[in-house]
Amino acid sequence: MSWWSKRRVTVTGGHGFLGRRVMAFLNEQAPAHLATFHSREYDLTHQTEVARMYHDQRPDVVIHLAARVGGIGANRNHPGSFFYQNAIMGIELIEQARQNGIEKFVQVGTVCAYPKFARVPFSEDALWDGYPEETNAPYGIAKKALLVQAQAYRAQYGFNAIYLLPTNLYGPGDNFDLESSHVIPALIRKCVEAGQQRLPSITVWGTGRPTREFLYVDDAARAIVLAAERYDRPDPVNVGSSDEISIRELVDRIVAATNYAGRVIWDGSKPDGQPRRKLNVERARQEFGFEAQVALADGLRRTVAWYLTDGLAAARHAA
Repeated sequence: MSWWSKRRVTVTGGHGFLGRRVMAFLNEQAPAHLATFHSREYDLTHQTEVARMYHDQRPDVVIHLAARVGGIGANRNHPGSFFYQNAIMGIELIEQARQNGIEKFVQVGTVCAYPKFARVPFSEDALWDGYPEETNAPYGIAKKALLVQAQAYRAQYGFNAIYLLPTNLYGPGDNFDLESSHVIPALIRKCVEAGQQRLPSITVWGTGRPTREFLYVDDAARAIVLAAERYDRPDPVNVGSSDEISIRELVDRIVAATNYAGRVIWDGSKPDGQPRRKLNVERARQEFGFEAQVALADGLRRTVAWYLTDGLAAARHAA
């Protein structure tokens, strides 16, 4: 019997981009009970709704993925909402997990919690060495506060909460809404629509000089499931590929993958975001045996293929 077979598991955000893949991986582990829910069933920003969720689902293990997320534009336009909603959901879920005697709580944080000028590759020990990049600082700090809560609860109550720091995710099923999406889905959609409309150019925010690290969504889901089963320490753990690419090179790859023939215009008046992102992922390998398996070239190919079929079909249906 597997570690999961005697445990009831609740995944918050299980209908989201990452959550759907985590649910799929957990189904393969055959837990005693596996549950998720929509925000309309339980609003996790309300204390009474969190209490009702715990009463109804009676989990032994909670994997907290529900979050208010978005790209640079969304973070810049809604900093208060991003801070409050992400902080309050995690605070209430952890506190009431402690009150309910939950066996294990998995808090998924964000690479945005790192200081703007953290030494590359980002080591977990550098998490407190400075202030996050300003455009996503409210989101990053809200998530980082949950690391403090998890460690404090472990110290005072013996509460088994672990904390993971995934890098930027991408893959099939991502959010392709240009108002709230992250860089890869936004660029894919821009290129595809520009090609369909025979536009001579697309405009991309910033200078293209910053670098990012990306992790395919299936790799991220596998890491979360492995950590939930195998990791029981208070120290945060990076989850990534440790492969760094400039935004300019990323755009070139997406332009090629979507067969867009027009020009790329860089709008330097728009923010670049954090200058560099690249994680040290050695702790994840040592502690629970995680290594990324999907290379960026292959992941981009799969993501573009999904968008050209399922993504566009869903958009037409919604319209």
